[in-house]
Formats: sequence, C-alpha cells, structure tokens
Amino acid sequence: MKYRMRATRLAVAALVAAVAATACGGGKQTENTAEPGKKGGRLTIATGATTGVYYQIGGGLAELISENLNGYRATATSTGASVQNIQGLGAGTYDIAFSLMDTAGDAVEGKGAFSAPQQVEALTRLYPNYTQVLVRADSGIKSLEDMKGKRVSTGAPASGTEEIANRLLKAAGLDPAKDVTAVRLALPETVDAMKDSTIDAMFWSGGLPTGGITDLTTTLKNDVRFLDVTPQLPALSEQYGDVYQADSIRASVYDQSADVPTIVVPNVLLVKKGFDPDLAADIVNLIYNKKSDLEKVNAAAAGIEAGKANMVAPVPLNPGAANALKELAAKP
Repeated sequence: MKYRMRATRLAVAALVAAVAATACGGGKQTENTAEPGKKGGRLTIATGATTGVYYQIGGGLAELISENLNGYRATATSTGASVQNIQGLGAGTYDIAFSLMDTAGDAVEGKGAFSAPQQVEALTRLYPNYTQVLVRADSGIKSLEDMKGKRVSTGAPASGTEEIANRLLKAAGLDPAKDVTAVRLALPETVDAMKDSTIDAMFWSGGLPTGGITDLTTTLKNDVRFLDVTPQLPALSEQYGDVYQADSIRASVYDQSADVPTIVVPNVLLVKKGFDPDLAADIVNLIYNKKSDLEKVNAAAAGIEAGKANMVAPVPLNPGAANALKELAAKP
C-alpha cells in the first residue's frame, strides 16, 4: 500500500510539473507567515486524499501562487478533507482550504459536524463534486436500502464524503451507526478494500475524474458498478435545501456502458475570517485568469465558472475576494 501511495504522489507531481505540494497527512504546518498586515510568506492549502481531485487541483493552485505572487510560497497538504480542513483553518494549521459547500454551510451555522459557528470566509465557489457510490457486483446491493448489514466505506473521518454518506443512508431509512458496518477509510484505503473484497460498497464525493475511482473501475471492470442515488434527492432537498442537485457521470469518464445518475454539490475555497483581502483578491484573479493551467492538472477545474463564483451563501465572501469577483464579472 505504501508503494501505491508513493506512486500516486509521483504521478500527481508529474501532472502539475514542478508543483510545490506535500502530502503531510494533515499534520500541523509551521512558519505560516501569511498573516493580516504582512506581505509574503508561506501558505498551506488543505486539500484531501492523495488520489482525489482536491489534492491535484490544490497542488496546481499552490504552484500558481508560488510562481506568480511575489514573496509567497504555497504548498498543498493531504488531509481528511472538508471537516478537518475547516477545523484546521480555525486552529491556524492551514491558510486556505477546499470544502464541500454543504459542509461549509454547516460550519458557519454551527451545526452538523460543528458544535459552534466557524469563523471562515469564501474566496470563490469551485467546480461541483459528484457523489460516486460504487458496489461490488457480488454484493447484492441494488439500492442504498440494500446496504443494510453490509460493510461500507463511508469515507475518511471528518470528511465531506462521510457527511454526505451518512445523510444519504439516513435518507434511505438506514441508521449509519447500526444498520451498516461503517468502515471509515480514506480513498486510497477504500479502493484497496474494494479490490480485496473486504468491503461491499463505498461512498466518494469528488470531481471528475477522480484518480482513485479510475483505478478501481479499470482494475475491477465488471466486478464493480455505480449506484444511482438520485431516489434520495427529494429527502435531502426537504431537509437541506437546494445545495444538492441531480446530474450524471458521463459514461466516458470511467469507461462505463451508460451515464450514471447521481447527486452533485458545489465545492468552495475557504479562508479564515480576517484573511488579507489583497491576497484574497490576488488568489481569485489567479484562479480565473489562469484557469486553463488548473484544467491541465485535472479536467474537473473546467467546472469553475466565473458566473457562479459568488454563489457561496450562507458562507460570507472575503471582502477582497468579493471585489475581485465583481471586477471579473464586469469584464467583457
């Protein structure tokens, strides 16, 4: 497993050329000097699993910052994703963080995985995450309800994947703590467990394509299949509003025989409240002026749309980011 993870890191590094990215497992960073009122220093970007899109695009963003913003050096670190990322912003562990929009909304409202409101702001809305639920063909699972009594990876602890997995299971009438054997694994370990048949099913929320899912579908082929979770959308919408939407995973993404109906949720790029507004504006401009560079890292970046960039409610926009987005929108 260590060899596979090392190989994945090398592959990601090749994709982003000389990307300044490190996979630190979410450990506390040092020398974070990008504080309000100070120009230049080190920026740590909290992403997600090494085989996920957050990590790849986060590495690409780190490279853009390091190469284009005078005095700043950015690195991307692998984490458990959304919940851990937001907690790390508050603790000063990270400077910038990727998150699912539903998790970020819970954070500012102090609900769900958060016992109190979190002091975070948004830089911009990003591409959508696709809920990717896969089951082994020999599991007998044809719907979420069929997961009762099965071994299921609900994602890494304190991740956005775990949050949406639990919400979907509840929407299907299951108790995640009692009705399934929940195995809380990060994506690389989840893929290994599916290959080894030590779990029956898995949840993943990520951009398209996600490297770990490509690996799984390429290796197992017809021994694994996607599950349509859109029957649970009405129940999710009733409880959580319109943050969840119906969409589909194109058949060509993972070489499937047909498109897969699923549920999507936007991603958002976050900072701690009080983040330098000038630096925030610079980062926003980098993202949109050099978006094609991020698309070369992972095609999911094509889903970053300037027309939707400020649609981050209930998360407040950083003032500098808001100004930058307003100016970008005014350009012909």
